[in-house]
Amino acid sequence: MAEREDFLTRRCVWVNGPVIVGAGPSGLAVGACLKEQGVPFVILERADCIASLWQKRTYDRLKLHLPKQFCQLPKMPFPEDFPEYPCKRQFIQYLEDYAQRFELNPRFNECVQSAKYDDTCGLWRVKTASTKAASEVEYICRWLVVATGENAEMVVPEIEGLGEFGGEVRHASEYKSGENFRGKKVLVVGCGNSGMEVSLDLCNHNAFPSMVVRSTVHVLPREIYGKSTFETAVVLMKWLPLWLVDKLLLILAWLVLGNIEKYGLKRPSMGPLQLKNALGKTPVLDVGALQKIKSGDIKVVPGIKRFYPGRVELANGDNLDVDSVILATGYRSNVPSWLQEGDFFSKNGIPKQPFPNSWKGKAGLYAVGFTKRGLSGASLDAARIAQDIGKVWKEETRKTKKFSACHRRCISQQF
Repeated sequence: MAEREDFLTRRCVWVNGPVIVGAGPSGLAVGACLKEQGVPFVILERADCIASLWQKRTYDRLKLHLPKQFCQLPKMPFPEDFPEYPCKRQFIQYLEDYAQRFELNPRFNECVQSAKYDDTCGLWRVKTASTKAASEVEYICRWLVVATGENAEMVVPEIEGLGEFGGEVRHASEYKSGENFRGKKVLVVGCGNSGMEVSLDLCNHNAFPSMVVRSTVHVLPREIYGKSTFETAVVLMKWLPLWLVDKLLLILAWLVLGNIEKYGLKRPSMGPLQLKNALGKTPVLDVGALQKIKSGDIKVVPGIKRFYPGRVELANGDNLDVDSVILATGYRSNVPSWLQEGDFFSKNGIPKQPFPNSWKGKAGLYAVGFTKRGLSGASLDAARIAQDIGKVWKEETRKTKKFSACHRRCISQQF
């Protein structure tokens, strides 16, 4: 009997509160807000640490692109002695202190295989597999919070001939610094914030980067006359319509950066803020790469036609000799691979409803970190989710006996 009870406990776990999938900043923010509401929860994380994207898949020179006051999580500001733009190490320290302060203890090395709402008992069934041992667990819960974010999996495009290139090919998530690329000709595929910063870092380590720019891109200075560009935009949007703020930002950017189109960086017809709202495409905040482009240290090249051994043919017919390739081609959501639900999330793993209605679905399903508004958007969603669950928490806990009966039925169906 004791063995069977141990087996049942190990295989099927009742969570007296929500299950949060993901221990990045978004998942931690929800946990902290739920603590304030007095709601118990479980955080599941496939990696062996919090914020694994920051800890394991970012380059060494990375800093927050926005001032720290726009990146802090709920209930805890950054330390006063941190710079305005904290570096990678400082941000990770902040998150670890955050988890410790609110006693957030994720269950690490638990990769969610599937999550499905069970209409029979009105509960979520979340199945996980250990990444360290051959064990599986099914969590039964009333609420499910999806906090895996927009950047869960790297995007690796199919490019003709890449398999026969012969040189080193790695995604930007695997790039740490340019130390190992000294003296090498490196093709950086992508011109977003990562592509720009990787190219800059390669320059600083005496490599020879060429950056592929296939489409239009907005490049803005990180600061305009000593003031954060983002903060300037936030202030202007309180008083002016979005289209006018865009025009002002582009005028200011031209005054600071000059005409960037002559360097192969053509701006989109839609303004930077409108483009961000419509398509979620973040403008590049320049931290020095543009100066390297102007000086010729970073070479801007058009799209790729195909790779050959040791070289690449570009869309304009030119050929480049290349030693290594870094794919700064972004990330995507992995929600469709495990969440069995078709109403709230789209096929690309992003909530169908735009901000500010993208945080709550049906049957106790929530999403945080999918607003395309960075850490400030995730913090706002986290507070809403915790308040919404907390409001119902007292009523739900009065029905403990009813839910216990449902729990037993789920166990009997499983075993």
